[in-house]
Amino acid sequence: MVAIPAFNEERTIAKVIVHARTHADAVVVVDDGSHDDTALIAKALGAAVITHDKNLGKGAALRDCFEWAKGAGAEVLVTMDADGQHDPSNIPILVDELQKTHADVVIGSRSFRPADMPMYRWLGERALDLATRVKVGERVVDAQSGFRAYSRRAIENLVAAEYGMGVDSEIVMRAHRAGMKIVEVPVNTHYAGLETSSHHPVIHALDVAFSIVKFVSMRHPLTFYGGFGIIALVISLFFGIMTIDYYQHWGRVITNLALVSVAAGFLGFLAIFTGIILFTLITIIREQQRH
Repeated sequence: MVAIPAFNEERTIAKVIVHARTHADAVVVVDDGSHDDTALIAKALGAAVITHDKNLGKGAALRDCFEWAKGAGAEVLVTMDADGQHDPSNIPILVDELQKTHADVVIGSRSFRPADMPMYRWLGERALDLATRVKVGERVVDAQSGFRAYSRRAIENLVAAEYGMGVDSEIVMRAHRAGMKIVEVPVNTHYAGLETSSHHPVIHALDVAFSIVKFVSMRHPLTFYGGFGIIALVISLFFGIMTIDYYQHWGRVITNLALVSVAAGFLGFLAIFTGIILFTLITIIREQQRH
């Protein structure tokens, strides 16, 4: 089956569904709170439609895609975007690779930036790829590509928690941790005319930044919080020395310097303590999962 998360895509959804149906036994569209005729068009073309009353984000839409596939008994789930950037004629390529390699996840990857892809989008997605650090061979996977094929094992076991654009990276990370086989195949993408996306470049960039922080803090809590804590403690020490030095020379305390020193020291110890607690909890959870 092919699953298509969609939000206000009435301009492109029909073409995507029509072409996807030629390569699939079933097509489901998750209308994520659209204000246009996305759901109406999808139903008219014979696709199964799951509708959200309000926009919940791509993560929520993908969860519904997986649940629908699981309940329908689908052996292979292909996910793709509704804006026309993915070419449905590549669906057989992903499915064939899934079956040929006995993989659990096949990613339709972009080895190079497409000529019509906005630079800010490319840079943001590559930053998330590096944050996930999931590799196929020596190459970090294109973790932001939403054009994928999933095996039955993946359908039954992968559940996304992320709501924003980081959901694609999260699913790859979960598959990698679960020991699933991940494969990439090159595909063509088209971005011309997609600048009317509902995501403003600034919002998009912030979403990337928050997702990176979340992934790094979850995967390496001791390094992330410990590093921040050490930096804060160095700042605290610097301003503390300045405060003491000024007092020794002039006999009075500069309140601002002292406050910065105390605040930075407090944040530093708090961050290190947080990192230790999270590292311990994550280690315990991983040990329980192994058993």
